[in-house]
Amino acid sequence: MPGLRGPSDYSQEPPRHPCLRINAKEPFNAEPPRSALVSSYVTHVDFFYKRNHGPIPIVDDLERYSVSITGLIDNPKELFMKDIMNLPKYNVTATLQCAGNRRTAMSKTRKVKGVGWDVAALGNAVWGGAKLADVLELVGIPKCTNATPSGGKHVEFVSIDKCKEENGGPYKASIPLCQATNPEDDVLLAYEMNGEPLNRDHGYPLRGIVPGIIGARSVKWLDSINIIAEECQGFFMQKDYKMFPPSVNWDNIIWSTRRPQMDFPVQCAICSLEDMNVVKHGKITIKGYAVSGGGRGIERVDVSIDGGKTWVEASRYQKTGIPYTADESSDKWAWVLFEAKADIPQTAEIVAKAVDTAANVQPENVENIWNLRGILNTSWHRVHVRVGHSNM
Repeated sequence: MPGLRGPSDYSQEPPRHPCLRINAKEPFNAEPPRSALVSSYVTHVDFFYKRNHGPIPIVDDLERYSVSITGLIDNPKELFMKDIMNLPKYNVTATLQCAGNRRTAMSKTRKVKGVGWDVAALGNAVWGGAKLADVLELVGIPKCTNATPSGGKHVEFVSIDKCKEENGGPYKASIPLCQATNPEDDVLLAYEMNGEPLNRDHGYPLRGIVPGIIGARSVKWLDSINIIAEECQGFFMQKDYKMFPPSVNWDNIIWSTRRPQMDFPVQCAICSLEDMNVVKHGKITIKGYAVSGGGRGIERVDVSIDGGKTWVEASRYQKTGIPYTADESSDKWAWVLFEAKADIPQTAEIVAKAVDTAANVQPENVENIWNLRGILNTSWHRVHVRVGHSNM
């Protein structure tokens, strides 16, 4: 593509913050310390997890960069950045979460394949850009459309990013046309993150943002947008990011028996404590995040200091000092931060679980949701702490 290219090696990678925990170097996959997540409602770009499948693309000439919109439409178009930036700009606060978040804990039950993420393969940002519904109107697709006259029912995002899973071809994914054309679903072609132009790790100059579903569908470094009849047939839609039962292994898996994962379940994690922390005697503060897919709010977060025998309800907030309510005043696509205080006995298993507004609750045990790709570990989050003795 003019103005944007995908390098074939890793010699021109962007700089990254030294505090990141690197889970894979090439391609670069890293997450921040879990404590960084609860330091701010909006995640700083440096501390936003990095999920990549190949070398980071490079923009050589922003003025020449364009996105083609083709497929089952009558009026294909090539859009330059100025065309997209001339459309009304929207800011959408949304949490992106890798489907493999908390995979490491799942792998302790049985081996899984994938990047070994802890609890910080997610982040919350303010994304700025044009609504995809407005962009698709430029090629003659009205808002809230289920199908084009030519039979297009899905919108496929294709990246300039080249990855080995596609045999050197581009990363790609799709969403239903009805979602893409519904302004209420807030799907963006984003060019800003937290009020600044996207950086290279996060999709500069243009990416898709699809709130409420797994991050794998928010394709970075857009090359083209295709209107297609069936869902994308790319590797990451058809042979990855699908939820299989614990009985399925690599010998009996049949990928076509499961749909691509889109929505993500209710999730929470404790971030103010690492596992096996030594804490001072007295009250401690337990902080973390809770989030659910599909725009569902968080009804409550329950915290236990005795492994789940007894519970207290944590306070919830998005804006500091303002109690959270799951209504029109909240950011429906964004996480909720929680906080509880407790006196810790000599040793404790601290547990957190969230309930969303549809009364979905996290499962108690990871064994029941184990799957061979290690995705969607939403079991109760547990940390073990003990009280240390002062030397004073």
